[in-house]
Order: sequence, then C-alpha cells, then structure tokens
Amino acid sequence: MVGSMGQVGSAGDNAAMESFFALLQKNVLDRQRWRTREDLRIAIVTWIERTYHRRRRQPALGRLTPIEYETIINPATTKAA
Repeated sequence: MVGSMGQVGSAGDNAAMESFFALLQKNVLDRQRWRTREDLRIAIVTWIERTYHRRRRQPALGRLTPIEYETIINPATTKAA
C-alpha cells in the first residue's frame, strides 16, 4: 500500500487545506478560549456553514459559491423557502 503523498517540494499539494485552516484559526480558534470541545465544535460548524461556504467561490462550481450554485440548480427550492 502506498500513501497518497505529493512529492517533496510540491507546494501546491497542501495549499488549499493550509489556507482553509489558517482562516479557521484566525476566525474561530483564536477569537476566544473555549469552555468545552462541544462549544468549539459548534463554533467551527457554524463558521463553515454560515461564512466559509457562503463566501468561498469554488472553481468546480464555475466560480460560484455553493449557495449561488444551489440557487441556480434548484430554483423551485429557494422560492418555497
């Protein structure tokens, strides 16, 4: 079995995840001390769903945010809500 690791010196391999975790650290983790892991978990999920997914344009979706993409793909769903 061979792990799916990039070659040494291939900076693009982890760039997307490093960028995500840097934003998470800045916007959630470093904002306060968390009383419990559950409080932190809720804060992370909330940040991802309310902020990150609503703003980040994704190349796989034609440079649309996931919310914009869902609106285009399922217009009847957005009208019902």
